[in-house]
Formats: sequence, C-alpha cells, structure tokens
Amino acid sequence: MTERVVLAYSGGLDTSVAIGWIAEETGAEVIAVAVDVGQGGEDLDVIRKRALACGAVEAEVADAKDEFAEEYCLPAIKANALYMDRYPLVSALSRPTIVKHLVAAARKHGATTVAHGCTGKGNDQVRFEAGISSLAPDLKCIAPVRDYAMTRDKAIAFCEAKGLPIATTKKSPYSIDQNVFGRAVETGFLEDIWNAPIEDVYDYTANPATPRDADEVVITFEAGVPVAIDGESVTVLQAIQQLNDRAGAQGIGRIDMVEDRLVGIKSREIYEAPGAIALITAHQELENVTVERELARYKRQVEQRWSELVYDGLWFSPLKRALDGFIAEANEHVSGDIRMTLHGGRAVVTGRKSAKSLYDFNLATYDTGDTFDQSLSKGFIEIFGLSSKIAAKRDLV
Repeated sequence: MTERVVLAYSGGLDTSVAIGWIAEETGAEVIAVAVDVGQGGEDLDVIRKRALACGAVEAEVADAKDEFAEEYCLPAIKANALYMDRYPLVSALSRPTIVKHLVAAARKHGATTVAHGCTGKGNDQVRFEAGISSLAPDLKCIAPVRDYAMTRDKAIAFCEAKGLPIATTKKSPYSIDQNVFGRAVETGFLEDIWNAPIEDVYDYTANPATPRDADEVVITFEAGVPVAIDGESVTVLQAIQQLNDRAGAQGIGRIDMVEDRLVGIKSREIYEAPGAIALITAHQELENVTVERELARYKRQVEQRWSELVYDGLWFSPLKRALDGFIAEANEHVSGDIRMTLHGGRAVVTGRKSAKSLYDFNLATYDTGDTFDQSLSKGFIEIFGLSSKIAAKRDLV
C-alpha cells in the first residue's frame, strides 16, 4: 500500500510545489488540506482545485473561521494574552486550529505523515509538530523547506519545469501571515531593526496620524465572552471582524517589536491586530472592575505563562489545559459593558458598567456619604508594616 502524506496547504507557490516535491522525495501520495482561519485571499474551492492540479490525490478545505474565533481567539481574550506584554499571538493561535484539521485528515485518509511549509528557523515548525505529536503521537512530520532543501529558487524552477498552474514571478518583499485575529509581517528591509516600517507594510490598519473623527464603541461581555457591540448581539467572530474594521480605521493595533523566538534568536516583527487589541483592552478593564484583588494579581502571572506556552507551540499540553480551567473560573464574573474611544491609534476606555462590579461608590468617595471607616487604617498600618519595622530596627544596630 502506498504511503500517504497530509500537507498543510495554503495555495501559494511553496506548498503547491511541495505536493510534487514530497511525492518525488518519498514516493508517497499527497493529500492537501487548506484551512480558512480568516486569512482572506482566494476562494477555498479555487485552492482545492489548484491542489489537485498540482498533483494531490485528494484535497480538503475547511471553513474554520468560527471555530478559530471561539475555540482559540476567545481563550486568548479571556487570558489577556500578550506575549512579551505586546504580541496578541496572532500566528501562534492559528497553528493548533490547523493542526486539528491535519490530524483529522490523516486519520480519515490513512496517512502516516503530516507535512508543513515551515523553515527550520521559526516558531511555526515547533507549533505544528508539537501539536501533531500531542494529538497523534504515531504520526511522523516532515518539512520540505527544512528537510529536503526546497529553497525558493528551486521551488520556482520545479514549478516551471512541471508546468504547475501557479504564478512564480510576483514575490512580496515581506513574509506575511494573517488571519482574522491579526497580521504578521517580517523579512525584507525590516530585518534591519533601525529601519522604520513604511505605510505599505500595513493592510489591516489605516495611518493613525491621519486626522479623522473619533469612534466611540460599547462592548458587552458575559463571563469574559464579547456578546454585543453597541447593543447589537454578535458572535465572537463578528466581534473580532467588526472591531478589526472600526479599530483598524483608527490605526489601532500596530506593533513593532523585537521578540524572543523559541529557537533562541531575536526577530523583528510587525503586527497588526486592531480587533484583538481593542477586545483585550476592554476585557482587561472589565476584569479590573469585577475580579477580586488577589485573584487578579495571580491571574496576571497565569496570563504571562499561558501566553508563553501558546507562543511556544504547547497549546495541547497538560499545563496549558490546567491553566485554561483557572482562566475560565477567573472569568466567571467578568460581565458588563465597556465604553471605549477609538482614535489616533489608541483604544481608550472611558466608561465601565457591570452588575457584577466590586467597585463600591460609597467606599470609594471622599465626599459626604463615605462609608469607609478611616479610623481603622492606623491600626492596620501598624500591623501591616510590623515585620519590616522589626527588621529595620535590627539592621540599624
């Protein structure tokens, strides 16, 4: 029986060439799997037909936009997930979504191997292969670019020699990965970290310096889930899409950073994530209103670790699953409305309202009606500072 390989297929040059390249290198039949996580571009049926025309024995396509939003982006919103306090895990979140579909296709078609188009320098090879090994430890993984020296010039030559139905001439100066949660841009002149990004790098966001009227939005959450925009019910996907449009039009969500890759190198990345940044900003503020102090303090530590695990490709790991339970519990009372002004590249919270609020006006006010017993503070301070006071007396001897 001929071996079968499931290939993560994008419809672009590299993965189209990989179909025939893998077949020649391994003698296996190739099943192409394309997953729509809101990256836009070509119709899925066009991509499916191209895969077959390039030599795939089977080709599957999946519209996973809602799945991606609800099962991957939403947990990140609840976790206020920002790797290195800035990056909302745009690419890292999409990989486990794709992995689940690759493994399902491998099972369906009796494949023994899964292939992807990643290089040997990036994070994505780890995310794909660690995810696959967690869901299906018996499956092998290959990467033609990394394992079979499938360089860009060789891919173009192979494409032309085989007459594959895909253009080989147009090459963007950037490496771009995008989905509904955001867009990642790297390489080209951006690899010199002194070079400032230029406007043609961006697609999801307008120039924040361009004068325009501000946009006010009210986001409603229930237990950490965005359920309405300006009083109109939305799915998680719709919330992200609407805020991509509205926050993006105000230039919100541009991130230029040098980040620590899992493989040990530093990499300059440009991100655009208008919807993600707006939603996380709103969710963080609603937590400030509704989450008890000690829980909130500890959750911030969990958020950092959760973000690192997801960035490092450990979505399906035992620790990640355990932290998911904590984050779900911490979001139990994160319900209410957040009003924000979107303008000049910033999403600024201007109002908060929640039936689950822990904010007590009568305790907080300094005016008449104050119910906080200030006479208790003197004794509290004495006891609270006692251990430091005793140590200070010792150290002065």
